[in-house]
Amino acid sequence: MPSLLPLIAAVAAAALYAGIVAFQLALAAGVPWGRAAYGGQRDDLPASMRVSSGVAAVLWAGFALIVLRRVGLVGWAPLPDAWLPAAVWVAAALAGLSVVLNAITRSRIERAIWLPASVLLLAATLALALTAG
Repeated sequence: MPSLLPLIAAVAAAALYAGIVAFQLALAAGVPWGRAAYGGQRDDLPASMRVSSGVAAVLWAGFALIVLRRVGLVGWAPLPDAWLPAAVWVAAALAGLSVVLNAITRSRIERAIWLPASVLLLAATLALALTAG
């Protein structure tokens, strides 16, 4: 019987990505949650940062599709299937970078919310990268 670990890891990662996407879309729409993002310097983000959040939402949604496609839970991802193993490693590397950035942010609320989320995302994407066949 195949291992359930890749499936669980992919679903966990996709759920975390969904939370990130929702947060970034809220920022892009102008919700004043800027203290929990971008170093926490302001509540309301300027237009350029709102655009950045919109782009980030699209990218994170793509990673959600990639991890789900890697284990066969969705029928499409924005990359060819042959690229998915490498893309999952890229996702893990970005999650690792996110851990570092969220650990060093000056914003206590950003650190409180996003450091645990990024650690969980790193664990899930690493588990998927290491176990998906």
